[in-house]
Amino acid sequence: MNPAYLRRRLRANESALCLRANALCARYALLRFFAVVSRLGDGVFWYALIAALAVFGGATGRAAALHLGLIGSTSLILYKALKAWTRRPRPCAADLRIRAWVAPLDEFSFPSGHTLHAVGFTIVALAYFPSLAWLLIPFAASVAVSRVVLGLHYPSDVAAATVIGSGLASASFWLRDMLPSMI
Repeated sequence: MNPAYLRRRLRANESALCLRANALCARYALLRFFAVVSRLGDGVFWYALIAALAVFGGATGRAAALHLGLIGSTSLILYKALKAWTRRPRPCAADLRIRAWVAPLDEFSFPSGHTLHAVGFTIVALAYFPSLAWLLIPFAASVAVSRVVLGLHYPSDVAAATVIGSGLASASFWLRDMLPSMI
């Protein structure tokens, strides 16, 4: 099959899914929920988690906070580089029927930085404190969904960010475990 045709078809299907998801925000309660989740996912929730673990988590909490800081910094550098390289327009910019229900933090869509951070932070935090799963997993999933519902990302932006965040977290554990033998 023609690759250009497949790309157009995928783009059309993603736009249709974005449009349907975006319509959910016509309900005020859903708009407020996803807007708050998105705002917390800007960093507020994660910074509070890092601080709480460092202050109240003992030695394990301080190790987790350091690890989270490193994964956050790495994620930031990587997603900014990917956005500058791919320069994919946001759904709300590419399809005027899709409304940005909150202001985007930057111009480009791929990958979702919110999702990349949420997935990476969740995986790392749960490795140190599995008892936080009840809070972190639903929050991270809500952040990912919010990006599509609010008209800021395509589902493929969120899916790719999930893979990248998972990969970064996994690589960080491998590196953490390898460092003692390298020193």
